[in-house]
Amino acid sequence: MPHQYPALTTEQKKELQEIAERITAPGKGILAADESTGSMGKRLSPIGVENTEENRRLYRQLLFTADERMDACIGGVIFFHETLYQNTDDGTNFSQLIRDRGIVVGIKVGTHTH
Repeated sequence: MPHQYPALTTEQKKELQEIAERITAPGKGILAADESTGSMGKRLSPIGVENTEENRRLYRQLLFTADERMDACIGGVIFFHETLYQNTDDGTNFSQLIRDRGIVVGIKVGTHTH
């Protein structure tokens, strides 16, 4: 069955291959930081932290600004949609922060089915 999307160009295929190679380079893995608002609440509640956007931002800031030696082990980070619009205390966008460290940023795009 044909699909509605055009085939990738040679340039797009090359770019996709380069991204895949960066993510799966030897010794590297993917950091799944795509916890939904509800899942973040389950992480924060046991330590007595309210599940607010600011507290989720602070949690992610702690995670994304950890020791840079971890960069050698992370090829890609999966974000939750909210994370794309969040910044560090100094105003650096989380997505830019991760990319500046040579790590590929992705976003969770799936939907929940019940």
